[in-house]
Parts: sequence; structure tokens; C-alpha cells
Amino acid sequence: MAIIKLSEDKVRVIKDICASFGNKSGEIINVLHQVQGRFGYLSAEVQEEVAHELNMSVAKVYGIVSFYSFFTMQPKGEHPIDVCLGTACYVRGAEKVLDAFSRQLNVKIGECTPDGKFSLNTLRCVGACGLAPVAMIGDKVYGRLTPDMIPGIIAEYNN
Repeated sequence: MAIIKLSEDKVRVIKDICASFGNKSGEIINVLHQVQGRFGYLSAEVQEEVAHELNMSVAKVYGIVSFYSFFTMQPKGEHPIDVCLGTACYVRGAEKVLDAFSRQLNVKIGECTPDGKFSLNTLRCVGACGLAPVAMIGDKVYGRLTPDMIPGIIAEYNN
């Protein structure tokens, strides 16, 4: 098994972020938000370094990262796609929309395309139930989706 080490630059960024919060374990959520903002996701190696800097167990950091849906341990694509599977979206065909995105991009839920352009995930509610089914690409909301709309939507981002 290969041991993956963080670059000195990444370690320095993590140390600086932790120090900006006084290296206090009570600031773990703020630290993780900042670190994820810099790196895009929280790898196991990043979590280990945060745990070390805040004098916490890696298990506790992992527990926090895995509990809160905002945090991700997987890289996101340049254009993250989130398909809503809340009740209104689900009953109006969100699963078929999700399948269409998956087929079009040739990725499963939680994966990123090999070129890093798109990632596919689900969420529980966007708060746009009147537009169900809904998906978000980055901050842009697409509503009243049907599977046949997906190739055109993806094409918007493939320029």
C-alpha cells in the first residue's frame, strides 16, 4: 500500500488556516470549511493534518466530515451536478433525470468525469419544489427537467 503525503505547500495552507482559528478544536467546522474551500474536498490526508494541527483524533475529524453533507471527501468537477431527490422531485421523475445525467456523463453518483469537468451527486431538497424535478449545476438551477433535456444542458458546459 502506497503512503500518500501532502505537499509542503498544502501542509502550510492547512497550518495557516488552523492558526487563523487559534488551533482550537472548537473551531473544527470553520477550519474544515476553509480547507475545503481551498482544496475543493477533504481527502484522508488533509483530515489527518487538520486533526494533528487541532490536537484531535482523526476519527473525530472524519466523523464530522462524514456527518455534515456540505463536506465532501471526493473531488468535485469543475461543474458539479446535484440532482434533487426530495419528495416533489422524486414523484415527478427525478430518478429518470438522474439516470440520464449518469448515462450522458458515463459516471455514477459520487463520481467525477475523467477530465474533471463534471461530478454527479444527489441532494434532498433545493427549495424549488414548484419546478420539480430540479437539478443544479454549480449555482444554476434547472427545473421541470425531462431526461431528453440532459444532452442539451451538458452541451452548454462543453464549449
